[in-house]
Amino acid sequence: MQNVMITAEELEALRQAAQERDALRGELRVVTLERGLLKERVQAYLHKLYAARSEARSAGQKDLFFNEAETLAPTASAEPAKEDEPGVEVASHLRKKRGGRKPLDPALPRDVVRHELPESERICPHDGSVLIEIGAEISEQLDIIPQQVRVIQHQRIKYACPCCDGGIKVTPAAARVIPKGLLTEAALAWIVTAKYQDGLPLYRQAALLRRFGGDLSRTTLAASVVRVGQAVQPIINLLRDVLLESELVYGDETELQVLKEPGRSPQTQSYLWAQMNGTGPPVRLFGYSPGRGTSHALKLYAGMTKGAVLMTDGYEVYNAIAATHGLVHLGCWVHCRRYFIEAEDVLPKESRTPQQPATQFIAAIGKLYAAEARARHADAAHRQRLRARYSAHVLKHIERLLLTYQPIVTPNSKLGRALAYLSGQWSKLTRYIENGLWPIDNNQCENAIRPFVIGRKGWLFADTVGGATASANLYSIIETCKANNVNPYAYLIKLLRALPLATTADDYEALLPWKISLPTTRL
Repeated sequence: MQNVMITAEELEALRQAAQERDALRGELRVVTLERGLLKERVQAYLHKLYAARSEARSAGQKDLFFNEAETLAPTASAEPAKEDEPGVEVASHLRKKRGGRKPLDPALPRDVVRHELPESERICPHDGSVLIEIGAEISEQLDIIPQQVRVIQHQRIKYACPCCDGGIKVTPAAARVIPKGLLTEAALAWIVTAKYQDGLPLYRQAALLRRFGGDLSRTTLAASVVRVGQAVQPIINLLRDVLLESELVYGDETELQVLKEPGRSPQTQSYLWAQMNGTGPPVRLFGYSPGRGTSHALKLYAGMTKGAVLMTDGYEVYNAIAATHGLVHLGCWVHCRRYFIEAEDVLPKESRTPQQPATQFIAAIGKLYAAEARARHADAAHRQRLRARYSAHVLKHIERLLLTYQPIVTPNSKLGRALAYLSGQWSKLTRYIENGLWPIDNNQCENAIRPFVIGRKGWLFADTVGGATASANLYSIIETCKANNVNPYAYLIKLLRALPLATTADDYEALLPWKISLPTTRL
């Protein structure tokens, strides 16, 4: 073999070529990675636009849309519900029929309609004797009376002395929640309940009232709602005192756009903060804030008992709240699971196997919830034993998965962000197993804020800061009533009639939802 002599210049050229090749390979890896991340983002965006919003992993769950009636009907030939037949009334007893559907609510008012035989048919066909009444076959139908609009005319009687002109007296006007207001307390309660419980915007309410003769403008309804929201502020203050004294508080927040806010453009986002307690009488509070920063949030939690428990998602502001007030901070497994669901959703269908990392995490988190389901009706001591015996081992498995995959997954990918969230929240996510009374997630607070989020789709934004604050107050009243199994409409009627007469702290405290004597309702 002949020795090939390479000059120094040729050797340097080869080295430069190798360096350029390595640089190109590095750039190719970066481009490939960026391409993968972009494809993942596109897939996530398409999934957000067109895929089902539910995070459930069961095909048995279906959303009902326009064809709700057809979907709910068991067959194409299904018949509507038949009249209720609770029993046969005989002179001495009522014989109940077995089976059938659920009877109508016995608390509903009943109008009795008697159907009698003509006198000519009340003759015994055997001996010609006159038949006597021995009972009745009873069946019931549900009737609905549409809204009735009427005018209450107040006549304040004047009195005068017959002997002089200086003795005229007029009966004083009754105290009202809105002085000289056009709407009665019952009408105000109906409007508030329709808007904040049923999600019926004011312009639809105005159209509905007009159909029954109540020609009121949307502006009149809006002004009345704001005044009511301001009038219930003393009750909101008392509810906040009860919440801040609780041993367990849940927190969440959602966006709210306010058009006319001093010093801010209409496009600027404001926020509605949701709070609820886990001990004591149920309280659901909503508070308006122009921002989402720590300074705004600290005011809402000022006064919480040191050592109390705070359950939230991973938003950084809540860490400052817990540190400032000395709270035990719990993390939410639902929010953590949501990140892994997003990571799984962007995968091609053919690659979604149980061995995929995101799927492994979702399955492991599902085991934590299986344990909670088993202990749902158990006492705190039993639940804590189950968590220590079973959930603690599942958490160790999740930690091993985290340590395995986090070093090798791209941080900016969906899975990388899920792992980063899990790692950053780990101490708060695992803390719940220390006490059987502590919750595993923030679902209850999310459920409390859901009516607002759904209602926001109907009215989109608030016009003024005063309107946003009033809406927050009225949502608080409605949701607290529902949490206490109190009829919001009946409560608001009684509350609005009693508020103008309340003068002391005891008077206002007696008006709290769980203290006013009202029939319970099924919500």
